[in-house]
Amino acid sequence: MPSTPAAAPAASPAVSPAVTPATAAAAPPARPLTVGFDLDMTLLDTRPGIKATYQALSAETGTYVDGDLVTTRLGPPLTHELRNWFPEADVPAVADRYRELYRELAFAPTVALPGAHAAIEAVRAAGGRVAVITGKYEPNALLHLEHAALHADVLVGDLWAESKGDALREHGATVYVGDHLGDVRGAIRAGAVAVGVATGPYTAEELLAAGADVVLADLTEFPGWLAGHLGR
Repeated sequence: MPSTPAAAPAASPAVSPAVTPATAAAAPPARPLTVGFDLDMTLLDTRPGIKATYQALSAETGTYVDGDLVTTRLGPPLTHELRNWFPEADVPAVADRYRELYRELAFAPTVALPGAHAAIEAVRAAGGRVAVITGKYEPNALLHLEHAALHADVLVGDLWAESKGDALREHGATVYVGDHLGDVRGAIRAGAVAVGVATGPYTAEELLAAGADVVLADLTEFPGWLAGHLGR
């Protein structure tokens, strides 16, 4: 009788290699939420104090400065505006004097814009950090925040447009809120969500045309927007 051929040994089941800390790709740590805010006409209405300071500077130097006009184009650093009124050679000294006068005249009439405190509280309630990135002279910006009882985890001053974007990226901001076209440019450079607020010199349509991802009427709308943004 022919012998029955021996059965072939059963194939061993495929075994996946063990996943160990040494072989697993480490997941990148989640970045903490950081939201950047502009200062002038985003968090604070600084127009009365700025106008008063320019009027005092004009009286002291004898050089006419239209304070009403100046307050319609806030955003760029001080020296940009001073060049419209003073010779280039005089700008550094005039800027120093302006900043001295500013400390005497600008803080008392400045008020927080509607929703400013609630916007910052909304970031903190979400476990986030607040970065104020502004074109204003940094020591005076700090005094403004203290006077208005607005606390920032990060403050960087004397920046404008794309240079704001560099600071936003450095501090890990993923959202930047501002009223100026230069703020939109800064957010875009940083790869952050550009949130415009129509409380400054530009309309919602102009901010959107410049590349803002969303435009709010003012900061009273920010907590609701942030909640929706984080819920995505």
